[in-house]
Amino acid sequence: MKKNKFLLVSLCFITIFLVQPQNFQFLKSAFTQNDLASQLNISSSPEEKNGELGNTHHTQNEELKTKVFDGKNQVIVVNDRAQFTAEELSLKNGSWEKYSNLDFLNRVGIAEAMLGQELMPTNEREDISSVKPTGWKNKKILFNGKEDYLYNRSHLIGFQLSGENANMKNLFIGTRALNANFDKEQSSMVYYENMVANYVKETNHHVRYRVTPIFKNVELVARGIRMEAQSVEDDTISFDIYIFNIQPGYDINYLTGTSKKLQ
Repeated sequence: MKKNKFLLVSLCFITIFLVQPQNFQFLKSAFTQNDLASQLNISSSPEEKNGELGNTHHTQNEELKTKVFDGKNQVIVVNDRAQFTAEELSLKNGSWEKYSNLDFLNRVGIAEAMLGQELMPTNEREDISSVKPTGWKNKKILFNGKEDYLYNRSHLIGFQLSGENANMKNLFIGTRALNANFDKEQSSMVYYENMVANYVKETNHHVRYRVTPIFKNVELVARGIRMEAQSVEDDTISFDIYIFNIQPGYDINYLTGTSKKLQ
């Protein structure tokens, strides 16, 4: 009896504490300044989990979190050329791909690969609708004068490059404008994916590839995607770019995935 009474009093106290505006704002601030796992010292952010990456790469990723879309340039250049080391460009293991484990919020992390024809699909793409990435609150929209969807199940490493279908470690929420803007391809991932795919098919060469989703704090939707690629046997392909995960005419709540149309 005493135990139940103590539990009831405790619940009442906690409820009273939480409904106070100042207390609620304090807790909200505390839990959105950094990832909870980072605060508890049990995990790094998704893009920092790969310990092989250098300090410069981490610093640049942190800087990308502060970038704000200017309303015009959805793609910005991080470095004029890809910054892979000689070891990272080694072909000693042939073609391969590697995906980060999902973090404590089920968010995707860095995806890396040595792309070659061996990884490219030989069958048609399968259904991936069973995967619902973090923040999946989709809706119909008008884009480029046509009915479309705000969010796509976007591949970190595109299907045409990897043959990956419903791989939860390779799918994130990408806006239609980020994933495949066919009226302005150079502002979306598909332009760079096609560039790499066509090069590999035509030359049978390899491309070192890395895609990093950039999340802020405990947000469920990535602010953008960093894409890096370097052709190995020659110097035809070399880019290091960042694409903002935005949709023209819509305001996205990156913490929850909800959105609203701008007036």
